[in-house]
Amino acid sequence: MTPAPDNDTLLLYAPVPLHRGADGGLLIESQAMNGLRLWARSFSRVVVMMPLSPDPAPRGWVPVAEAAGTLDQVRLEPLPMAYRPDQFLRQLAPTRQRIRALIGEARWLSFAIGGLFGDWGAVAGFAAHGMGRPFAVWTDRVESEVVRRSLGDGPWRARLRARLTHRPMARLERAVIGRASLGLFHGRETYDAYAPFASGPSEIVHDIHLAPADHIDPARLSTKLDDARHGPLRLTYVGRADPMKGPLDWIEVLERLAAMGVDFRARWLGDGSERPQMLARIAAAGLQDRVEMPGFVTDRAAILEELRSAHVFQFCHLTPESPRCLIEALASACPIAGYASAYPEDLIAAHGGGVLVPMGEKAALAHEIAVLAGDRERLSRLVANARADGAPFTDEHVFAHRSEVIRHHLGAV
Repeated sequence: MTPAPDNDTLLLYAPVPLHRGADGGLLIESQAMNGLRLWARSFSRVVVMMPLSPDPAPRGWVPVAEAAGTLDQVRLEPLPMAYRPDQFLRQLAPTRQRIRALIGEARWLSFAIGGLFGDWGAVAGFAAHGMGRPFAVWTDRVESEVVRRSLGDGPWRARLRARLTHRPMARLERAVIGRASLGLFHGRETYDAYAPFASGPSEIVHDIHLAPADHIDPARLSTKLDDARHGPLRLTYVGRADPMKGPLDWIEVLERLAAMGVDFRARWLGDGSERPQMLARIAAAGLQDRVEMPGFVTDRAAILEELRSAHVFQFCHLTPESPRCLIEALASACPIAGYASAYPEDLIAAHGGGVLVPMGEKAALAHEIAVLAGDRERLSRLVANARADGAPFTDEHVFAHRSEVIRHHLGAV
């Protein structure tokens, strides 16, 4: 079915799960709600397919009803959560039929992919291709490679699952991308991995939720530039304490800094499977008075304040992804220091708002941070450079850009 020329409906698949509240109403992750609000600025109508989780909502999910008036153009379409093979096979036929009907309602199509069983974005892509409809595919990390690199982590069942799924996952990714009319890849990391498999045009895009007011203001920047010249070096990280984030590498860098006599204070905001091991390492190294792990923080203002107060955003990411926390740090004038890969290299290419070392080189990273602790003029310059590198990134800009790209390329097909 070809949509009418005046049809300006965008159909999305987003893998962020919906949940049911005690009153039966839907709950959605707060940043996902902001994304829907921004999509609705560019299209007259937005239909969003999202998996519906049977579990209680985690922290950070809010009632959709709270957005009354701001999401009037948006319709949510819950799909079954079916990440087990038996669940997926049972739900595949009816869900694919439903997706095809939703494709028939819309003019513009954009589907997020990632995973294997239960990846309704991939199912939607194959359905659209079979209907002769152009569609965009979006992803923010190289999921199959993330899974492959987890082969040595976790319990044996997780390792076995990773061994059995990472290759078919990679083939599925390439098959969907090869059928898409447009590839939208979040950050240089995913673009470099996936663009070679695209049959149509590809673009580097970003998916962030920083309003212009969330960027550090000039007065606070001036204070931070002065503050960076004295006192203990303040290090931070904001994100999940999962193996792919390199949390134990992060701790080892701090252990090395302590052994080098660097005066520092460090904080990791976030929860995850590696948090108990991190706490044990901190205690074993006698760093409890210098390293804090507050756990998961839901207060957005508190997270931004953390980044604005820190001198360095230390990261040890081990997998090919495009984490938004690096952009949030730069927008807060917090220089990044961590493992090099295409994504952070691209982020600081213009102004050099950080220092990068080869992947896994913990000693080199500790050395670079120690140099910054001893050269406060250089650190102050990096603070200013980080702010310049982060300046272009606002949620309004990146969502408007992605909408323009979809209209331009899919409208020409």
